[in-house]
Amino acid sequence: MSLRTRFAPSPTGPLHLGHAYSALLAHDTARAAGGTFLLRLDDLDQSRARPEWAAQIARDLAWLGITWDGPVLRQSDRLPRYRAALAALWERGLLYPCHCSRRDIEAAASAPQEGAPLHGPDGVIYPGTCRPAQPPGGPLPEGVALRLDMTRAAAAAGLDVTPLSYKETGVADPPGALGPDHFTRAIGDVALARRGLGASYHLAVVLDDADQSITHVIRGADLAPATPIHVLLQRLLGLPTPIYHHHRLIRDETGRRLAKRDDARAIAAYRAEGRTPNDIRAMVQLSPPHHLGPNTLGG
Repeated sequence: MSLRTRFAPSPTGPLHLGHAYSALLAHDTARAAGGTFLLRLDDLDQSRARPEWAAQIARDLAWLGITWDGPVLRQSDRLPRYRAALAALWERGLLYPCHCSRRDIEAAASAPQEGAPLHGPDGVIYPGTCRPAQPPGGPLPEGVALRLDMTRAAAAAGLDVTPLSYKETGVADPPGALGPDHFTRAIGDVALARRGLGASYHLAVVLDDADQSITHVIRGADLAPATPIHVLLQRLLGLPTPIYHHHRLIRDETGRRLAKRDDARAIAAYRAEGRTPNDIRAMVQLSPPHHLGPNTLGG
């Protein structure tokens, strides 16, 4: 199978240098391998997504010399697909409804008897306030947050017998094999559906990558802690696991990674200044053409 990768920004603000690096890296790798590069919009949060930002993303990528194959996939068009996967997990007793707000979670995790709150890929690790002793049963509830019972999920995925491992490069000290203890203590019961959004990032990205036959996921090192969640979901849902490459992050002068609030580093701002696409490549230390090579990507 030929290499297939993607770039999946959220249309909630302008692309900055960090986005440019990730998109160029994925695009260059696909083109050098004669593979496929796809564009996908993570627009589940319709309260923040804007058509004008989606249009600017397309303009910025085109200006950088990035082309994509086929139509743009929008997550907001795929809610029935996500709902079907949630229903399958619910029927297996792996989900439960959660009514906690972010403030509730932080307060419960910070209670004196709990000690210092632990943090995982989604921030403060959920303390299990709404977790039932037995699977709830009945029909899949509507309009509520749904969490994955990580203890039951790890057992269902066979992690109590065979530890989870995945191909991963680009970050220091890759985790290698991960057993059930990592999932229950270092990750916790992650949300797979959020109130008002229909699905969480974790569920949507796993289903999207599978349905688009993505073979290589090229994304920032900040998402490396979430990769075990995604591989676990792939096991539970019977989906293939792509090769993961987590690249370095582009940071500002103080060492902070760039965010969408960094408008001064927006691609559109540099374009307005008269900079060129090659100037952007130089800023992120990426010279054309760039190819990661089979060993870097895990072979």
